[in-house]
Amino acid sequence: MEQRDIEIFLTLADELHFGRTADRLHVSTARVSQTIKKLETRIGVPLFERTSRRVSLTPIGRRLHDDLQPAYQQIQDGIDRAITAARGVSDTLRVGFVGAAAGQFVLEVAETFQARHPDCEVEIRENQFGEGLEILHSGTIDMLLAVLPIQGSRQSGLSNGDVIFSEDRLLAVSARHPFTKRSSVSLEDVSRDKLLKSPPAIPDYWDEMLAPSHTPEGRPIERGPTFATVQEMLALVGAGKGCYPVPTQASQYYVRPDVAYVPIHDAPPFEWRFIWPVAAETRRIRAFDRAALELAAERPG
Repeated sequence: MEQRDIEIFLTLADELHFGRTADRLHVSTARVSQTIKKLETRIGVPLFERTSRRVSLTPIGRRLHDDLQPAYQQIQDGIDRAITAARGVSDTLRVGFVGAAAGQFVLEVAETFQARHPDCEVEIRENQFGEGLEILHSGTIDMLLAVLPIQGSRQSGLSNGDVIFSEDRLLAVSARHPFTKRSSVSLEDVSRDKLLKSPPAIPDYWDEMLAPSHTPEGRPIERGPTFATVQEMLALVGAGKGCYPVPTQASQYYVRPDVAYVPIHDAPPFEWRFIWPVAAETRRIRAFDRAALELAAERPG
């Protein structure tokens, strides 16, 4: 049995979903299915029970999982230690975030993670929006909680976890803006003003997702000044230099007398997830990501 086959089997036993297993391992669903069929043929009995609604381990599948998991984890831990040693980091996971609400959530995840992995320290780092993705590529941090398009991030050599939580979009506008008299605005309405320009370090595909250059009907949206930090963005918005889409949390964590927040009723939500360099992925990174998913699932709403 090859190591990749073991990894696919153990991941499917954890996820109990072929699609999520494929996404997590960056392989096709067909590859997962073929691997499991090959293992079942070799062993001679089904390892999973499959229906149209659920996937579950058979008794023999559970026994195989329990026999393989400890040895596989020992191998992966050894690889992780070699990776961290090569990068000059010893038993430390460095996690980045942008924004006050994200920081509070990451700290809560860190507490859960360290209770399960007392041998691994977690360093929390607030990142400025203007730093872009270089902090990941340079190894300054190991993973980052962010809103980032999946396709673009993979082209940048980054891997990602599942969506941890979603937030509706608000439009940050000057407290004197005419939009403040409305209960909500549309994406087409945004073309009546200008959107601030994201920092140069933000890739174009990321900037387009955050602040599109055109409305859904194709109307161009004028761009305003560039900002580097969240506070710079809010200062420019408050001064009437432009607007900018923000997640719902901004209305709670960034209250200012010169800034108002108006819902965008037809915009897709912001989806938060952890991202990390594909080449530096470790079991600890995946474990931290799983802890975040579990914590988010326990929260009301």
